[in-house]
Amino acid sequence: MFSLLVDEFLAYLSLERGYARKTIEAYAADLNDFLSFLEEKGIADLSGLKTPYVLLYLAKLRQRGLSPETIARRLSALRGFFKFLALEHGLAENPLALIEGPKLSRRLPVVLTPEEVERLLQAPDPNHPIGLRDRAMLELLYASGLRVSELVGLKLFDLNLEVGFVRVKGKGDKERLVPLGTFAQEMIKRYLKEARPRFLKRRPDEPHLFLNRRGRPLSRQRFWQIIKTYALKAGLDPRQITPHVLRHSFATHLLERGADLRTVQLMLGHANLATTQIYTHVQAETLRRVHERFHPRG
Repeated sequence: MFSLLVDEFLAYLSLERGYARKTIEAYAADLNDFLSFLEEKGIADLSGLKTPYVLLYLAKLRQRGLSPETIARRLSALRGFFKFLALEHGLAENPLALIEGPKLSRRLPVVLTPEEVERLLQAPDPNHPIGLRDRAMLELLYASGLRVSELVGLKLFDLNLEVGFVRVKGKGDKERLVPLGTFAQEMIKRYLKEARPRFLKRRPDEPHLFLNRRGRPLSRQRFWQIIKTYALKAGLDPRQITPHVLRHSFATHLLERGADLRTVQLMLGHANLATTQIYTHVQAETLRRVHERFHPRG
């Protein structure tokens, strides 16, 4: 019975709410873990579930050593599930109604300086097919603020090099248009002319933009390895450099140069403006460090 309700909820998230596949997989794991706990306690009917059992489950998660962020995500999945049960199955009492989530510390994202970004972008050798591909990918990532999954998922028909835009399918399959930027445009044109044809010998009809040596689309994991290799070559700490760091740098540098928050939100594909506002905190932290370093009484 429990598993059928979870399957129905996950189908609702996918078909009606448009949640991404990875989000649904995470929700499925979280809910199945909770339902396994209930079965261990002999609870067979969710309508009789009381708040103390949920509190006991959260205590078990803390005993396992799960982080506050992970516990907060589990709570979010449970809240959504019980809200769905109330709407679709008439569940009368929500056992999570009075439960507050763990306090989360707000960690500011890692952001590179423009000089550090330049060193990273210059690390690949564009005179080699692989280096040219990697340079085009890094230029595009920084120029458009794409997520790595969006980057490796791009198809040829998503590009409009004449106008200078790329069509991106983001979370929840929501599409947005993002400017490419002059440097990214030029590198992509070179890649399409000089490098990509060499990768197509085995798969001439492959629609994905960025390919490996065998003509297959690059994976997210492979691009993580690529960017860390170039971070090391550029003299940066590879432990701190991830594809998302270029996304953070893209947003922060735009705001530092006067872009408005709403425009940056649209380019990043954030559903909520509050998500984008973290970059205003990054700006404030940068200003504070500059003040401390250079002001006589800093």
